[in-house]
Amino acid sequence: MKSFKYLSMLLVLMLLLTACGQAKETASPVAAPPDTTTVEVPAGTETSADKSQLQVAYSWPVYIDPAVGSDEASSSALVNMYDTLIFPTSDGNVIPWLAESWETSDDGLTLIFHLRQGVQFHDGSELQASDVVYSFNRLKTIGEGYGYLYTSVASATTVDDYTVEFIQNEASGLFLPSLVRLFILNEDLVRANTAAEGAYGEAGDYGKTWLLINDAGSGPYQVTEFQLEEYLLMEKYTGWWGEFVENAPDQVRFVATTEAATIRTLMSSGEIDISDAWQSIESLENLDELDGVSIAALPTFSEFYFMMNTRIPPTDDINCRRAMAYAFDYDTAISLEWPGTQQSKGPVPAALGGHNPDVFVFSRDLAKAAEELAQCQYADSIAVYPVQIHWVSEVPDEEKFALLFQANMAEIGIPVEVFSTPWLSVVENTGAQETSPHIVTIYVSADLPEAGPMLKQRYHSSSAATWSQNEWLLDETLDAAIDDALSTIDTTERFAKYAELQSQLVDLSPSLFVYDQVQKNAYQDYIDWPAVRGETSALLGYFYFAPEISINK
Repeated sequence: MKSFKYLSMLLVLMLLLTACGQAKETASPVAAPPDTTTVEVPAGTETSADKSQLQVAYSWPVYIDPAVGSDEASSSALVNMYDTLIFPTSDGNVIPWLAESWETSDDGLTLIFHLRQGVQFHDGSELQASDVVYSFNRLKTIGEGYGYLYTSVASATTVDDYTVEFIQNEASGLFLPSLVRLFILNEDLVRANTAAEGAYGEAGDYGKTWLLINDAGSGPYQVTEFQLEEYLLMEKYTGWWGEFVENAPDQVRFVATTEAATIRTLMSSGEIDISDAWQSIESLENLDELDGVSIAALPTFSEFYFMMNTRIPPTDDINCRRAMAYAFDYDTAISLEWPGTQQSKGPVPAALGGHNPDVFVFSRDLAKAAEELAQCQYADSIAVYPVQIHWVSEVPDEEKFALLFQANMAEIGIPVEVFSTPWLSVVENTGAQETSPHIVTIYVSADLPEAGPMLKQRYHSSSAATWSQNEWLLDETLDAAIDDALSTIDTTERFAKYAELQSQLVDLSPSLFVYDQVQKNAYQDYIDWPAVRGETSALLGYFYFAPEISINK
């Protein structure tokens, strides 16, 4: 996921105001600079003065461009603004969505989707096959966000206005479920708001600057206001083809705060309905004491990692990394988390299909840590190479784990420096090899319910310059093995290849595999939230699919 500094965004947006002066007359105007943003609301939007509002706290930044966003806040916004061809269910399957039906060729290379007719974008125009093709090509060309899922797809073409054909280079059983991450854009609207100058040749900036604060979707909600670093306000689109449950919110507001005292105040006053997922255990316990507030513990496809940069000393040495893996106190780390949390077994969460339950699991063993460190090329000069560990400042609990790591490493003579780093800086730093720290602590959630895509997301060279990978393995042999596994049609054979890859990665020890995350949110009891009952897909973002959430004050 590529990030943008706030001042840079202001400058680019002001330049775009001039660059897009030749936009079509039918297009929405290019948005004003972020500090004065009010997005034009098309027909079909709920306009009553007395609106119900679902207010959710989140961690800045949130990227609402479908070719850029991929973290929790961004994914949560995207699933509400955009429709996809298929939709994920709580049992790990998918159901028809924009695509009413589809068929696959005998060789598994070609899939043809038949679209629902009469679906309207937020500007009232009809969604057609050409929009699907444009959205796919844009995502694949930009190559950020969820773009890595589609590198093996050769082409997407229109058969007619309501039929789309995808052809893969290699057959894969994962292409169909991956389409839950292909958010369909209004091609005409994006083209009309595209700057001529940009990084994509004839496509200019591909509309990236405009899509920083505007949406071009057909989903149940649309952007009406977006004050960067403050809040994102979405309004119910009454022209949406789908169904809203009774008392679904008229508005959804994502409020950019994770500060514990602020969250407690806002939850107490009813100004926040669902907290962010990054409150400390102490904060959650305090929130649980508030009248009318409960704590949801939601199972996820997420894992908490210490990502180790394998390209700089001393973490470029496998024996140093293995020494750290043996020296870390996993039992104490787990005790710092919410009850029921389990230590990770390898590089992917245990809930994913194809997880290897027999993979080797490190445990604290100072004798073995000392043995490994003795074989490290930096053993005699380790004091010269202090290991810098960066924890995300918006997630207070991460500091505990960083300090525990610092104390554990001191026991075997490895100096550690601890840094509190804002999430936006983490995203920027991990986007380039030269700025990636020794270690960064990050939660990563699987984009699909199988182990393979997460292995690619975490360790494949194609996703190296993203926040979801600080390891920089850049191993062509490993890349080929991951690609081979993903292209294997037979599920049993594919899962066997996943298992072998997990064992190989544990041997390489590019990360500390700390624990499988249980997501914790405080929420108001008047919120009927399907995720609490396990009725929502655990894929990132879908817990907050607002058409299924009721507000019953």
